[in-house]
Amino acid sequence: MGSQEEERLLLEDGLPEKKQNGLYTGDGSVDINGNPVLKRNTGNWRACPFILGTECCERLAFYGIATNLVSYLTNKMHEGNVSAARSVTTWSGTCYLAPLIGAVVADAYWGRYWTIAAFSTIYFFGMCTLTLSATVPALKPVECVGSLCPTATPAQYAVFFFGLYLIALGTGGIKPCVSSFGADQFDDTDPRERMKKGSFFNWFYFSINIGALISSSLLVWTQENAGWGWGFGIPALFMGIAIASFFSGTPLYRFQRPGGSPITRMCQVLVASFHKWNIKVPEDGSLLYETQTSAIEGSRKLGHTDELKCLDKAAVLSDAEAKSGDYNSWRLCTVTQVEELKILIRMFPIWATGIVFSAVYAQMSTMFVEQGMMMDTTVGSFTIPPASLSTFDVISVIFWVPVYDSVVVPIARKFTGKERGFSELQRMGIGLFISMLAMLAAAVVEIKRLQLARELGLAHQDVAVPLSILWQIPQYFLIGAAEVCTFIGQLEFFYDQSPDAMRSLCSALALLTTALGNYLSSLILTLVTYFTTSGGKAGWIPDNLNEGHLDYYFWLLAGLSFSNLLVYFVCAKKYKHKRAT
Repeated sequence: MGSQEEERLLLEDGLPEKKQNGLYTGDGSVDINGNPVLKRNTGNWRACPFILGTECCERLAFYGIATNLVSYLTNKMHEGNVSAARSVTTWSGTCYLAPLIGAVVADAYWGRYWTIAAFSTIYFFGMCTLTLSATVPALKPVECVGSLCPTATPAQYAVFFFGLYLIALGTGGIKPCVSSFGADQFDDTDPRERMKKGSFFNWFYFSINIGALISSSLLVWTQENAGWGWGFGIPALFMGIAIASFFSGTPLYRFQRPGGSPITRMCQVLVASFHKWNIKVPEDGSLLYETQTSAIEGSRKLGHTDELKCLDKAAVLSDAEAKSGDYNSWRLCTVTQVEELKILIRMFPIWATGIVFSAVYAQMSTMFVEQGMMMDTTVGSFTIPPASLSTFDVISVIFWVPVYDSVVVPIARKFTGKERGFSELQRMGIGLFISMLAMLAAAVVEIKRLQLARELGLAHQDVAVPLSILWQIPQYFLIGAAEVCTFIGQLEFFYDQSPDAMRSLCSALALLTTALGNYLSSLILTLVTYFTTSGGKAGWIPDNLNEGHLDYYFWLLAGLSFSNLLVYFVCAKKYKHKRAT
């Protein structure tokens, strides 16, 4: 890395020689002791196997719980279909809401490394608690006796949900930090490392789905056939392996210093701009207040933009401040600080359109599973657990990630001229369109299932219809293709477009769409149940799905997806990328 030829290439790319002398990183990264790091000894792909291994094992543990959770709640905790689906989506939503906590802690105080370490420990304790709830006789729900299925006791519910929500809290420190921490291993000021970062996000998501593949196949089978003690215990073991893998790579990691609370900085801009509401903003942006080097630890300066000029008031140096030389951070902010807030505001419409996509994605662990329970699950002499069909979503992701990276990107690059083939915004839009197709496929399968139930006189019997569960494969496969486009596109978009000192927070905001999507799914379920059961009707989603119209529910989600796609096109067209100095 320190050869004269490499130094020449770096300088030809227009990078400052003082930052890129071929020996040290130019993005301000340090080692665990806070010293500048040698590029040849740290980061890049040499550090990534430990991070990807951590993510693979952690996701195996998470999906080992999440994939079949609706089955546990209906078959072991004896909850109804709507109640179980609501419990799953509420918990899943919390798992994607908690990252806001971890992101603020990481960006402001601990840094990504120590945040991952601390919250992983909480996560592990939650997994162990959940295992105990399915293993200790006093904590296990009572089995059904014939058609009599007693509900779980309050103590059993308490222990089970305590473990479940400890896991949700643990994910809060891992989800927003691991992908960003992995991307931190590539120096933004090195053009060759910067180009590798796009591939990292693809393979990061690939690792997630290797873990999910094992969960949705082997672990679901274990839960259904060997018992839930083993079914929860094995994920707990893999969470322990994830922690060990993460710490093993410590000597190779590059670390970004925490830059202070991003929430505080945003509040300072709002307060300062309000305080100076009557001050005129100069036409020349260079007259606004900025320090010679970024005043925010771990962040490069941002260039001034002409939008949202009302916020620029926070960076206007008043006559009184100029005379006194007393610069109060709640009265005067730098241009970089103002631009941080502008970036978040510009991101908001793009961010909001991800919520409906996440509501569609949530159907995989709820309504798709409940639909599969009412279909023929036998293939030859083998019985397929309905939750195992999510394996095809994972297979789809595992198939599309390398194909996208090695086939789609080079082809698209020839037409678009873009380094990564499609821009992040284009990639996300393609995924939104595919997700709509997934809902249409699910609706068609349900129409066929209900038609067969009526023809065979099973409409009022709570039994599976002799339609092979394999007909669900297309909807799962389409969801997987949509994930590769939208979720990976979100990872890239929110990392690249975020200010340096707010990357964990922006990653958490990307994850927040999943939380709100799950909550939106719960809300839609609640509203659909309320309006379709009025007057004593069975409703669209009764406990006996043969009496309902789950197809109408899928059509509703397809319609919402189409409307969301139209809004996304408008927002993406208007979006302006960040400017770094």
